[in-house]
Amino acid sequence: MVVAATPPSDRRSATSLFSRLRTAKGQSDPFPIYTELRSKGAVIPAPWGGSLVTSFDICDQVLRSRDWLEPDKRWREQQGPRTRWNAPSSREMSSTLPALNPPDHTQARRAAGTFGRAAMRRIGRSVSRATDQLLASLSEQLDTGEADFVALVSEELPVSAIGDWLALPTADRPRLRELTHDQVFTQELLPSASQLARSDAATAELRAYFTDLVRYRRSRPGEDPVSRWIQTWDAIEPDRDKADEAVYLLALFVLLAALETTSSLLSTMALLLVEHPERWDLIADRPDLVPAFVEETLRHDPPTHVISRISAKDCVLGGVEIRRDEMVHLMVGAAHRDPARHTDPERFDPRREPAHLAFSGGIHYCLGAPLARLEAQILLHKLVRRFPRLTLTRRPSWAPRVAFRRLMNLDVALA
Repeated sequence: MVVAATPPSDRRSATSLFSRLRTAKGQSDPFPIYTELRSKGAVIPAPWGGSLVTSFDICDQVLRSRDWLEPDKRWREQQGPRTRWNAPSSREMSSTLPALNPPDHTQARRAAGTFGRAAMRRIGRSVSRATDQLLASLSEQLDTGEADFVALVSEELPVSAIGDWLALPTADRPRLRELTHDQVFTQELLPSASQLARSDAATAELRAYFTDLVRYRRSRPGEDPVSRWIQTWDAIEPDRDKADEAVYLLALFVLLAALETTSSLLSTMALLLVEHPERWDLIADRPDLVPAFVEETLRHDPPTHVISRISAKDCVLGGVEIRRDEMVHLMVGAAHRDPARHTDPERFDPRREPAHLAFSGGIHYCLGAPLARLEAQILLHKLVRRFPRLTLTRRPSWAPRVAFRRLMNLDVALA
């Protein structure tokens, strides 16, 4: 096979495109930039080294293959002490479930368990009650004018759902949500020094919180997941301190995964609904399309636009030579609009056959995907039933991120 060379112009071009992605305009609408990025090739050099992948099929291949690994603790330590990969928050994340590779990942995933039918029914009832309460608050605010859907609903529902499931005190939840927003910077594509410092501080506070929680649940076990994880890890790990550390890392991961990306999904779904009245009318008339609307939201503008992997061996990917331990960045936001995979990919169409990588793939397929879908579907059903229609009062703003999408506000009014 002929291996493509890397012209210097390609790297300069990618650098220019990423500079635009980091602007406020690029963060509010990165998709025209993704179109330009795709035009450079399916696999192109990243400005800072490694490669960018924009092809849907190649992204899917990497996510499903055992030849591609997470950037785990071993890999991060090899990057050197002064890199972002060895910031305290990054080192902490390297021990959580999504950064583990087999066999460690296999053991941790089994210990985490899954959302069974009984658990989903219980969570569904909790989410339904919380949604009713939040939409009632939204309605009260709308009676006096406009309201911020992000602040009143999409930021509140995920923390209520995961808080109830983990049995976290209600008073603690607002702070945990704030810490999550800061912590995620260490998982960003190109975090600044100040963002990493915020993430380091948030991670330290989250460690203290969940370490205390595990200690408390060990002394007073209940029917909650943390108590069950303690029992599970006690059977796996005879060293109690190591067992408690494993439970802490699992609880931390569940909180981070459940809050940040689910909140983004709910906010984006609401934006897509209210900015085009015909979409609201469609779902009001065809509630059976609610699940498909959620899936198309996940394709059209997923919560996570970039997923990174490391090559387990020298290989050729999309005609480009990749060395062992080299990183590739799967540009999921771009791949979801790959015309080779989707017809008319820029068009939002809940009637299309769902196909996306929003929840990753392979052994790292998102543990919380059923919960995220449940929250989004319940919210969408109830939203279109409760209100005749909502309208957007101004364009929203977006957080300064590339990989993890976050709407800062979504100001709406009754139509």
